[in-house]
Amino acid sequence: MAMSLSLARLALPLQSLPAAAGKRSANATISFAANSFFGAPLAVAAATALSPAAPLARSLSVVAKAGKGYKMKTHKASAKRFRVTGTGKIVRRCAGKQHLLSKKNAKRRKRLSKMVQVNKSDYSNVMGALPYLKVNKKAGGEY
Repeated sequence: MAMSLSLARLALPLQSLPAAAGKRSANATISFAANSFFGAPLAVAAATALSPAAPLARSLSVVAKAGKGYKMKTHKASAKRFRVTGTGKIVRRCAGKQHLLSKKNAKRRKRLSKMVQVNKSDYSNVMGALPYLKVNKKAGGEY
């Protein structure tokens, strides 16, 4: 996440700092120098106390969610090449039906047009690329 605010314009309330937990004042702030990282002066607005509804205070809060884990990503090229049948089998198209078809006889072209089931030894590769594919475990192979 890129932040457009520099530390030079930042003014933090004292109550958010752990060292100043005993001194809680509503209007006390810590201000940094009015120079940017590269030494050029910044246009600093009038010094006012930060309210909880200030946009600066909301933009600095970063929420880190620790859920069940990371989402697996679907390999989109694999998602276009494989389908699942109604019984839960993974099927694919046959290779060799894209070009040089004039030298192939009609019976061979017809056979190459059909969908075939993915080999059981390749199920682990397909399931790794497509983690959310709804596959029948009994119809396919071990993965």
